[in-house]
Amino acid sequence: MNPILDAMRQRRSVRRYKPEMPARADLEAIAEAGLWAASGHDRQLTRVVIITDPALREKLRVMNTHIGGWAEDFDPFYGAPAILLVLSDRQTPNYIYDGALVMGNMMLAAHALGLGSCWINRAREEFESEEGRAILRELGIEGDFAGIGHCIVGIPDGPAPADKPRKPDRILWVE
Repeated sequence: MNPILDAMRQRRSVRRYKPEMPARADLEAIAEAGLWAASGHDRQLTRVVIITDPALREKLRVMNTHIGGWAEDFDPFYGAPAILLVLSDRQTPNYIYDGALVMGNMMLAAHALGLGSCWINRAREEFESEEGRAILRELGIEGDFAGIGHCIVGIPDGPAPADKPRKPDRILWVE
């Protein structure tokens, strides 16, 4: 079959990672794949922030854990050493959809490179907060950006999760 369709069928959300950082070139390739996603009117108003800094990762972990209501020592990033944060400029009505397409491309790219990934939510809440907006300012990101998601990336620690059968009756033909 087609390698892209194969990747779509084989990619799984990974929730256990080895501590080793993926190669910088791989993280850059994943981010670049995200930026090739379609966007409304080809505005290309999404940004990807590659986070490998342990201090910033920890700050986001604490924020995300708090928003999720988990115990303080929980890691909603499942030990992944890299976070590719997707931000989308709210000036376009398609900002959520544009950012979601970036996330999908990045997860497929990570799989194609032999890495694991998973979409982690609560980026919206993180970057609507004053603490989140301060982080963006520290990073030099100005404007009205919404957090779309965290694409965690790393080397899987264990076998890929088993696939699950697709639910039936989700395609309707109208001829």
